[in-house]
Amino acid sequence: MPLPAIDPRRRAGEAWTEMPQKTQPATKSRPSPPARFAGLDGLRAIAVTTVILFHLTPGALPGGYLGVDIFFVISGFLITALLIREHDKNGRIRLADFWRRRARRLLPALVVLVLACCSLALVAGGNVLVGLGRQVLGAATFSSNWLSIASGSSYFTEANPELFRNLWSLAVEEQFYLVWPLALLALLLVRSTAIRCAVLGVLAAVSIAAMWFLYSPGGDATRVYYGTDTHSFGLAIGAILAFANARWWPWPLAWPRWSRIALPTVGAIAVAGLLVASVILPADADVTYQGGLAVVALLTAVAIGGATMPASALGRVLDVAPLRWVGERSYGLYLWHWPAFVLAAAFLPSLSLDGGGGWILGGIALIATLLAATLSYRYIEQPIRRNGFRHTLRHWFWSRRREARAPAPGWRATVTRVVASALAACLVLLAGAASVMAITLDPGETDAETIIDAGSAIASPPAPIPTPATPIESAPVAIPAGDQITAIGDSVMLASAPELAQAFPGISINAVVSRQLVQAPAILSSLKKKGKLRPTILLGLGTNGPIEPKVLDQIRMLAGTDHHIVVVNVQAPRGWTPGVNAALAAFALRYRNVELANWHNAIAGKLSLLARDQIHPGPSGGALYAKTVKDALQRLAELPPLLSANDYGLAPRPS
Repeated sequence: MPLPAIDPRRRAGEAWTEMPQKTQPATKSRPSPPARFAGLDGLRAIAVTTVILFHLTPGALPGGYLGVDIFFVISGFLITALLIREHDKNGRIRLADFWRRRARRLLPALVVLVLACCSLALVAGGNVLVGLGRQVLGAATFSSNWLSIASGSSYFTEANPELFRNLWSLAVEEQFYLVWPLALLALLLVRSTAIRCAVLGVLAAVSIAAMWFLYSPGGDATRVYYGTDTHSFGLAIGAILAFANARWWPWPLAWPRWSRIALPTVGAIAVAGLLVASVILPADADVTYQGGLAVVALLTAVAIGGATMPASALGRVLDVAPLRWVGERSYGLYLWHWPAFVLAAAFLPSLSLDGGGGWILGGIALIATLLAATLSYRYIEQPIRRNGFRHTLRHWFWSRRREARAPAPGWRATVTRVVASALAACLVLLAGAASVMAITLDPGETDAETIIDAGSAIASPPAPIPTPATPIESAPVAIPAGDQITAIGDSVMLASAPELAQAFPGISINAVVSRQLVQAPAILSSLKKKGKLRPTILLGLGTNGPIEPKVLDQIRMLAGTDHHIVVVNVQAPRGWTPGVNAALAAFALRYRNVELANWHNAIAGKLSLLARDQIHPGPSGGALYAKTVKDALQRLAELPPLLSANDYGLAPRPS
């Protein structure tokens, strides 16, 4: 049975639900801002689409994660605008009402997500259960970001596919919702809008600076990416825009015509800039955390300003039906897309993520996401958001009376409603029990982490081995011994460390999780200054992101012609893998003292030797990794020596 009639304006978007049904008529001298801001749903649609493409189509949109920063600016703008409107209208802000509205908006869909995904994780078992208790605690307390930082979890690692990793951004926003209304009350005591904006500008600048200076170039960016202190500048910039919007709103229609055309035009350019950034700004670039995300936040603010001004053409374009449909469901789409992808990979472990397999999993996850988000929006989010928990539960469990002689409509239970309610209650209880069981069955670490841990002890560089009295050239060996090899790598080399140590006794292995090639020059330079760089260099880097040829050339210059270099290419279900492997192959072809260990081809067709992430080798895979390296060293050793000019008869004869 349909719910009781609701004011149609309240169906138009979130801003309607925040306003009382009766409003005072606006005066001609100072009209009120609109109850619904044009273009915001379209910007939400762009944001959630880029994030989904980033996660579900690995490598297709390197900067798709920037959609989260678009969300931050929108949230800062909209929440601040709603609170300012309430304060201007009533002279105060009802904090309890605000937090209740936020709870209605966010909690129902989140609870359903956690119960459903934990239950499915119990069925799948294995890696998806790792860290589940911490993740559920973070979801319940809106502290996912800080708990992940405290646990040492990395947003960028592939060794642990956390089921609720995407909830970190929801935690940042919820912390903002809890603290910002209180801070806003204090800020509203200041009468000058310029001073209010200046205070917020200082807070945004401090957050930008904190991200910039706390980030270690080439290192793991999880701390600055997850941190509320280092990643709240978008919320502050959105709040500044809300104050400016409240100030300028009565006047735009009196602005010169050129200015009313210019601002939406600049806003459209900003939207284009956001789309370009989502293509060219990868998550592993230093510039991303040294001003790049701040530029994205500023572009978003410009786009919002251009879309929300009166009669904006940009606002009308962003409000087209498809974008608005996606934008209205963006919360559910964001919640479900990542857990759906992780669960799809867990239920289909035999599906190769290399080649087209990743796209197949992404397609499965997308279908599941659209279905779950649509049902959640229709039957959970909207009813509770409009009518509250109590009224919605009563509507679910009872139906309205329709007796014509009844003096007033009432409520009565029907057999269908009773049975459906009992089944729903049982389902919730079962999901709760399954979630508890899934948390208790946490294996502690993923299979990839187990493999990596086994290699970590071996990977610590051994003490330098004294050079034998007999020169190594005279030793009857075809390839360099382990005491002549310095290995620098990432978690794949860590996973293969036991087998490398067995194949090359005395090898020095310097490998850490999430390392990227850009860090190699500094490591080589340090070892060279200390006199610990051995004659043969083994590089196993490239799993964690794209590489630049200029970094490879820098490595070659540091090594010089008196060192041999073996580069191991990559097997990883990531979009950058073909580019990385092509760059490494070209590097090996360019220089005579560089050889390629073709790990990608060696493991192809034998992916069962890898962990479920299709990246990290187990013991048998590690043995194959070591053999691939050995073959490359053999090819280097068999190269004939270079001939001098005299050997060709080209050197001048002595007079």
